[in-house]
Amino acid sequence: MQLFRFGILSTANIGINHVIPAMQASGNCVVSAIASREPKKAREVARTLGIPLSFGSYDDLLRSDDVDGIYIPLPTSQHVEWTLKAAAAGKHVLCEKPISLSSPDIKSLINARNEQRVLVSEAFMVTYHPQWLKVRELLKKEAIGKLRQVEASFSYYNVDPDNMRNNVKLGGGVIPDIAVYPIVATRFATSMEPKRLCSTIEFDPEFKTDRYATAQIQFESFDLSFYVSTQMALRQSIVFHGDKGFIELSAPFNSNLYEGDEVRLHNGDHTETKVYRYTGINQYQLQVDAFARAAGGHTQEYFSLEDSYANQRVIDAMYLSAKQSAWVDV
Repeated sequence: MQLFRFGILSTANIGINHVIPAMQASGNCVVSAIASREPKKAREVARTLGIPLSFGSYDDLLRSDDVDGIYIPLPTSQHVEWTLKAAAAGKHVLCEKPISLSSPDIKSLINARNEQRVLVSEAFMVTYHPQWLKVRELLKKEAIGKLRQVEASFSYYNVDPDNMRNNVKLGGGVIPDIAVYPIVATRFATSMEPKRLCSTIEFDPEFKTDRYATAQIQFESFDLSFYVSTQMALRQSIVFHGDKGFIELSAPFNSNLYEGDEVRLHNGDHTETKVYRYTGINQYQLQVDAFARAAGGHTQEYFSLEDSYANQRVIDAMYLSAKQSAWVDV
């Protein structure tokens, strides 16, 4: 198969530390170019990572004939703008989450994708990890009986004023950064959509970003409850609880943390536990592999803009619910 050629918009840390190495380890894609608004920085990163081409502007990279698709790890507030520009240039787009801060903007991305006939996908790497495929399989087989409750948490501690996660103008805040994960994971694993929710949000008095949030989300036959924070000790967890057992993951969102990647299936009276272990998994590599195959016209499941739209509607509803102090429909 012809290698898919990625161009990288910006020298953001997630690209340098995670996604670019994953692309370079892939068997079906390469990184052919990188751009920065600081030409010197683009050249330095290109030289350090062995990337053939560097550009001193994002527009120049988009015009390159040596690039098939664009990976966008820019600040959240710039995701829609540059996804639209990349699509208009005829490039496929893999954009970091959240791809947008409002669901109507995602409708504009869907229209651009359809008009330009390109692939546009939000980079939810968890949906490519085999542990989540296993959870989806177990739930479909009713390995825990009837699912009644999903409980999740995701938190880290970050009060750096220079970090984009603490900058409202750049799209910072706990909800766009990590509340998306328990929502995406639950929707992915159950293939079901939320109906209504109630949420609370606490804002940082200095940064003005949301730093703590809780949500109670009702699906057709089960509930999802979670809390997230950017100013609590590092933790992530998720449990799927049914009437005949429950499933828990050791590192549900950031693979290879804590004791590794495990899916634990417990029976109803806690007398038996089946453990599914996944070692040496790079979910970023699985993500770019899948994206490259799909962009190349091969049959491949990937995270679609329709999925993004459905997920963002939940996020929008969280803000509305907290503002109104009431249950709202999704």
